[in-house]
Amino acid sequence: PHLVGESLSEAIERERRTLAPVRAAADLHIDTSSLTPYALKERVNELFGGDDALDPMATTVMSFGYKHGVPADVDIVMDCRFLANPFWIDHLRPLTGQDPEIVEYLEAQENTAEFLDRFVDLLELLLPAYRAEGKSYLSIALGCTGGRHRSVAMAEAIARRIEAFGVEPRVYHRDIAR
Repeated sequence: PHLVGESLSEAIERERRTLAPVRAAADLHIDTSSLTPYALKERVNELFGGDDALDPMATTVMSFGYKHGVPADVDIVMDCRFLANPFWIDHLRPLTGQDPEIVEYLEAQENTAEFLDRFVDLLELLLPAYRAEGKSYLSIALGCTGGRHRSVAMAEAIARRIEAFGVEPRVYHRDIAR
């Protein structure tokens, strides 16, 4: 908390005074000033016996529309605009990638199955590697033009497939309602 008219050093000193009772009651103090987030995590696991290798990595698979902007702070972005766009078919336009008609339309395309197989193979390599590096959260974003058809269907399909790797993905469709 930085009060109006208070310098940064004054704010830090006030915070130290406020937290003094907590510091006095602590059994252990860890100097984090020279620790990376990964090193801090390792230190906490050493001290308290945690083995986060047993915990699944929190994974989000999201869809988005490029015309609404690429999501910030995602780890992996995949462009699905190489798939034919159902938007240009009148009876498919009002639907979304969660509707069976869109899924069937995309599955009938020559590249869809191979794309899913290859991308999931890549994720099978990457997920354990990210985990081994101490990553607790991973976000995978799939984009198409508007974020309603192709990216939605592909995000759903990929989320289902990576469950086989012991991941319980959260699926989020950022632009589906636009």
